[in-house]
Amino acid sequence: MNRTIMLAACVFTLAVPLSSSAQDMAVTAGEQAKVVLDNDKVRVIQLDIAPGGKTGMHSHGDSLVVFLTGADATQTGADGTKTQRRTEAGEVMWSEPVTHDTENTGKEAVKVLVVELKEPAK
Repeated sequence: MNRTIMLAACVFTLAVPLSSSAQDMAVTAGEQAKVVLDNDKVRVIQLDIAPGGKTGMHSHGDSLVVFLTGADATQTGADGTKTQRRTEAGEVMWSEPVTHDTENTGKEAVKVLVVELKEPAK
């Protein structure tokens, strides 16, 4: 195998895990996200998003979202569709698998817990 092919194979091997983790909200939201629980059943992410802050485009499976504060937000889907949302503190929402970005369009920081369900082991 020549050096060019070997180099290309190494770059591809390194790039594949990076591209899949780029869709992880705990990564795309940066310091705004903190994983507070991760086991074989669920992963719980605490989000603290300042006004104007975004989660970054990410994907997750079935999840439960608990709003610790009220929120005004715009969600942008993978296809570019935008949806405005207004939620109240204490509201709980179910989310099917989705790829989206969420922007805090309100004047206050938003605090949310996202409980991502994991597939059961087979």
